[in-house]
Parts: sequence; C-alpha cells; structure tokens
Amino acid sequence: MKTIQRSVLMLCLGLTGILSAQNYFPGRGDWEQKDVKEAGMKPAALEDAVSFATANEYGGSRDLRIAILKGFEREPFHEILGPTKKRGGPAGMILKNGYLVKQWGDTERVDMTFSVTKSFLSTIAGLAVDQGLIAKTSDKVSRYIWDGTFEGEHNSKIQWNQLLQQNSDWSGQLWGLYDWADRPPMEGGIDEWKNRSLNEPGTVMEYNDVRVNVLAYALTHVWRQPLPAVLKEEIMDPIGASSSWRWFGYDHAWTEIDGYKMKSVTGGGHSGAGIFISTKDMARFGLLFMNNGEWNGERLISEEWIQEAVTPSAPEPNYGHMWWLNKPGDRQWEGIPEHIFYAAGFGGNFIVIDQEQKLVVITRWLEPSKIGEFMKRVYASLD
Repeated sequence: MKTIQRSVLMLCLGLTGILSAQNYFPGRGDWEQKDVKEAGMKPAALEDAVSFATANEYGGSRDLRIAILKGFEREPFHEILGPTKKRGGPAGMILKNGYLVKQWGDTERVDMTFSVTKSFLSTIAGLAVDQGLIAKTSDKVSRYIWDGTFEGEHNSKIQWNQLLQQNSDWSGQLWGLYDWADRPPMEGGIDEWKNRSLNEPGTVMEYNDVRVNVLAYALTHVWRQPLPAVLKEEIMDPIGASSSWRWFGYDHAWTEIDGYKMKSVTGGGHSGAGIFISTKDMARFGLLFMNNGEWNGERLISEEWIQEAVTPSAPEPNYGHMWWLNKPGDRQWEGIPEHIFYAAGFGGNFIVIDQEQKLVVITRWLEPSKIGEFMKRVYASLD
C-alpha cells in the first residue's frame, strides 16, 4: 500500500514539474514569441482585439499634467505635487504560458501607470508579511507605527488589511493633503466633507489616494528603507526587469528613519508621482502573479499572500488587497471569467491575469469604459 502511495505521489510530482516547465520565463532583455496558432489562439480574432485596443485610445490629453488636473478638478486644493510625463499612444502585450503572442505600440516606452502602482504597493506589504516584518494583516497598524499617524479612537483601530482593502476610513492629512478632499462625494461641500461621520474601519470601501499614501508611509517605516529599493531587490531584478522603471513620491514627501532621509512614495499618480514603467516590465510583473509568485523555479512571493491578496473584501466583492476582482458586483466585466484579477490605473492602464488560462494581458491608454469589450475579444481568440 505504501509503495502504491509513494508511486502516486511521485507521479503527481512529475506531472507538476511537467506543467510548471510549460511556462516560459523571459531572460533579461529578451522575450520569445510564439506563433498565434501554436499558442492556441485564433489569429483573426486576436487581431480584432488588438485593432479594438488601438482604435479606442483614452480620450484625455497625452500631456498627463493636463489630464490629471482635468480629471480631478472637483477636488478642493488639488495640485500637481510630484513628477509627471507626457504619455505615448496605445500599447500592449498578450502572453500565453509566458510566451509573447502579440504586442502593439511601443512596449519599451516608460509611461506613468497611476493606480497600477497600488498592486505593486500591495506586493511590498505581502513581502513584509512573508518575511515576518508584519506578523499578520489583521494586526493594528498602530502597533508598528506609533508616531501619531494612527493615534486617536478611530485611527488606532485600523488594521493593515483595512488599508490594503481601502476600507479603513483613516482620517487626517499626509503631505499636506486631507483624506476628505480626495474624491469627495458628488453632493455637499467642504464643510460637510470636513465634518462627516467616520465609518467603522472595515465596513465601507472608499477609493482614496491619501490613505493609500499613508500605507506607503507606514510600510517605509516597517522596511526601514525606501520602497523602490525593496521592489528592485525583491521583485524587479529577479524577474529580469529593465533598469528604466522608476517609483516617485511627492517632491516634499520626505521622512527620517535611522538618521537617514527617505522619500515616501505614492500609490498612484493622482497628484503626480507613482510608478513610471514600460509595458514589458508590467508584463513581467503580471507573469510573476500568473505563476502564483514563482519565477523560473524561484519563489519570490508566497502563494498564501497571493491568495489573500485576491480574496474579496467584505464591503466590496470586486476588490482585494489593491487588486481588482471580476466577481459579481458593480465592477464585474460581463462575459469574462470570474477568477481573473487585475491592476487598473487612470487613463486605461491594465494588467489582467488569468491563472487558469495562463494568460496575461497588458493594455495601456485604452478608454477605460472599453476594457470589458476588449477582454471579450481577447477571450474570443482562445481556442
């Protein structure tokens, strides 16, 4: 009986090795391309998807300074506080089993990626958990950050997972920006916004860059080093990313740790800053998550973290730990598998991951309202 069990185990391990070997991981600076048919996709249908992406460019200005100011003009006191960069045109890549199947536009051009940055920031939190810097995400942040950022009856209750799920309702100001002034309600005015009742942490999801930047600040103090350095060493170098990506904070966002001044980066480009990156480097990051945190046999992120990161939060079924989820809800893309998850940023920047189909889709500067239709066309190209 033990011999049979051992044989079955060895067979399973062998099959796992074979399946793992089917995934291709590009070396630094190169990417092997598969023929569309050989990759199990329909050439005409895939071409239709790419044509759709290029024909539906985001309608905002290519001068992203102008696009940002226009996009957030309702916010009181909104201004550009960090670097911006004029963008290129539509670009994208489609990977199957890690192989490049299709690309369009300038995939090496570095552009702002806005809230796609949040999924990178979430990964920094996951690495902190994996390495024991944070014991568990249900811990109160005030146990780790005791400088007043999380003081008071309300803020002291906030947990790491609530910052990651954007349901903390952290109240205060960071780098001169107030939480209530970020994406305020459509109704009311400054007096109502400033004096609103606070929601119990964990009960209401509200997309808010000030609170995301509070998370980045807290993680900087936990790691005791700049987050771009952590990302470079732990993720981007091991996956063979280029040297062209950058992660910025606001011009005045400096903190002191262990006697060293460090820039506290942002989780998006709402007021400038965030991650500036090429399509190819975004694709490498997506491929790492498609392969459940492993890159060419090396474990970079735990499977446990990825599972936690893509688990729906209680108040918002379409959101995990700064990854969007295609579960039933207001943000679901109809006709697309529910198991996918994705990073999304202003102006139509997306990293879409389907672990079951071994599919990674990067699309940039696609009109955001068109992403569901675009993805339908991509899925129609699968055999």
